[in-house]
Amino acid sequence: MSIAAVDTAPLAEADDLAPVLLTVEEAARCLRVGRTTCFALIRTGELESLTIGGLRRVPADAPAAYLERRRAEQRAA
Repeated sequence: MSIAAVDTAPLAEADDLAPVLLTVEEAARCLRVGRTTCFALIRTGELESLTIGGLRRVPADAPAAYLERRRAEQRAA
């Protein structure tokens, strides 16, 4: 089970559809970091995001992908 699936479960609609996109705040909660840190990860390209209109959104699988990359980097070091 991915981190995004665990932490966004309360955000799901009554018909149990998991969100496809997260707000930056939701992504920060998934990663257990602050909003500013999450924006820094986005700015450096470490955390995938996209803009829809004027809104910044993070794909629901991006926090788990970021953590997997970080874990692989630490194992390789």
